[in-house]
Amino acid sequence: MGTITRNFANNLTTSGLLKPDAFNNDSFDNVTAVPSGSVETGDMQFISSATASASASISFTSGIDSTYKEYVFYFVNIHPSAESVFSFQADTGTNTNYNQTITSTSFRAFHREDGGESGLGYITSGDQAQGTGFQHLMETPQLGTNNDENLNGYLHIFNPSSDTFVKHFIARTLSQNDDSSPAYVLDGFFSGYFNTTTPLTRFQFKMASGNIDAGQILLYGIN
Repeated sequence: MGTITRNFANNLTTSGLLKPDAFNNDSFDNVTAVPSGSVETGDMQFISSATASASASISFTSGIDSTYKEYVFYFVNIHPSAESVFSFQADTGTNTNYNQTITSTSFRAFHREDGGESGLGYITSGDQAQGTGFQHLMETPQLGTNNDENLNGYLHIFNPSSDTFVKHFIARTLSQNDDSSPAYVLDGFFSGYFNTTTPLTRFQFKMASGNIDAGQILLYGIN
């Protein structure tokens, strides 16, 4: 066995894997560049975020294109200025009407703080049948204005840049409502599709009435 081969073999485990100490600070002294795409950058890539401050709406008008096949919006501590329902819509090109045709369905589970009542059921007010309104992302009764009331969750959009298929979405949100005594938690499930083959390029979020008083929305692309 030659010296080079012997030295290399000494750096292998009995199963043929490189030992942790096979590399040291001098191992890559002669490397001047790493080929593009050869380093794993992660499956989920951060694109942008927006922080609400008495905002009538929050719009994402860039970063949604053919770069990724899937996009995810995350909602963190969404708090309204008035009792209302958190919702979203989308649009194409540079259009800002946010009135794309949606068919959707929704259901929710709920449970009161004292354990006195719970349930699982369809949300009639949360669905659309070829509607062009803003899609609810929670059940009414509304998200309230008490200091501890907020909404968290995500919205997953599939291949919005396709010029062949309709655009599906799945959302899940968790919110609480303190209006009743005791308060209760709402676990909402929403899904549907935008009935268009035109690429969707922008999304807008808002309360059905009033402002988004506080909270953050983050946008990620998925490789």
